[in-house]
Amino acid sequence: MVQLDERAAVRRLHDRLGVGPRPGDLDRPYDVALDALLADGSAGAPAPRPASPPRPAKGDNQAKKDATRQRNDDENALAVWWLDRMATTDGPALERMTWFWHGHFATSEQKVRSPALMLTQNETFRRLGLGPFADLAQALVVDPAMLIWLDGNDNRVGAANENLARELMELFTLGIGHYDEIDVREAARSLTGWTVRADSGKAELVAKRHDDGAKRVFGKPDKYTARSLLKLILDKPESPEFVVGRVWFRLVSAQPPAADVLARLVTAFRRDTRSFLRALAGEPAFRDSANVLVKQPVEWAVGLMRALGVKPRDLNEKQAATLLRSLRGLGQVPFRPPSVGGWPAGGAWLTTAAWPSRLDLAKLVADRADLKTALGGADKIEGVRRLLGVDSWSDRTKSALEKVAGTPVQLVVVAASAPEYVVSR
Repeated sequence: MVQLDERAAVRRLHDRLGVGPRPGDLDRPYDVALDALLADGSAGAPAPRPASPPRPAKGDNQAKKDATRQRNDDENALAVWWLDRMATTDGPALERMTWFWHGHFATSEQKVRSPALMLTQNETFRRLGLGPFADLAQALVVDPAMLIWLDGNDNRVGAANENLARELMELFTLGIGHYDEIDVREAARSLTGWTVRADSGKAELVAKRHDDGAKRVFGKPDKYTARSLLKLILDKPESPEFVVGRVWFRLVSAQPPAADVLARLVTAFRRDTRSFLRALAGEPAFRDSANVLVKQPVEWAVGLMRALGVKPRDLNEKQAATLLRSLRGLGQVPFRPPSVGGWPAGGAWLTTAAWPSRLDLAKLVADRADLKTALGGADKIEGVRRLLGVDSWSDRTKSALEKVAGTPVQLVVVAASAPEYVVSR
């Protein structure tokens, strides 16, 4: 195992546990950087409050068109707000885990059709995202957006809908192989009755829709409710191992952790997510130079904005539209995961078809930055390397950068698209 040097390890901390370094962040010692990442940070800019109703409006065709237009405007405003929050936060681990949980408990506005409910879920991720996983899971299983997304509204006594129960076990808490079809069926019965009110968007348990009979989950009989079912699931030893493995896959390596590493991380995870992240950063494997990951589009874009000091809140309407359109072209927009499984990992977005979107987004950010100050002295190639926190350029990349060194915006665009920046090393 070849360990990263101190500066490279600090860069990895910011890439993996944060949302990219800002100028000066890489000058801190590793332990100091970790403490700063795990701090709560400031509250950030307040979220725009969606004007569209909590649930889709009903009415004539014009009313529906107006409601759709308002909903789209609200969704776009929320996406820009969240990107801005990630780009400006001084408590990066909280925002990173808010993003991670959004992909883990993947819920999409495409079906929910309520920016207000998506914002409520986002605020839940942020409020509980570094605390005990049990608190977060308990909140999400009766979250209004989640109930709509996975058909919880249709889950009632005598006609249980199994979607939420199945994904709860398969994707959120246990993983395939640790439950059977009887468990799914009985868990679905346990979750019956939770309904999202059309007037307020609040979730409530409607007693007459809830199956209060005896159920048998994992061979254990009881009159399970949503809360007692979650406790039963999370008490299984496979649950923390599964969630720790999911975080490891996204933040450390596609190769699973060794058994002794997993055991140590599970111990920390049982306390809370903040303790778990600190333990994760303390593992030698976290600093293993072989554990490279391709940044995902939002991580790449936000990291670039942080490096260049660009705030999405300062974009005009046309520029904000370009930002979201470019992310859409790269296959990743906040509040729009493609499925309940979240976004794919790896380099799926690094295609020739997505190349124009990548260039458009990089140019948008570079155009908004004060590059004369940021790039520093005469050696612009060295300046952009320092600015982006890259360890070194390959000969091939350096050759490409030399061709555009006289044009600062083009220099940043090419550098931001280079493998040395797109890949978290």
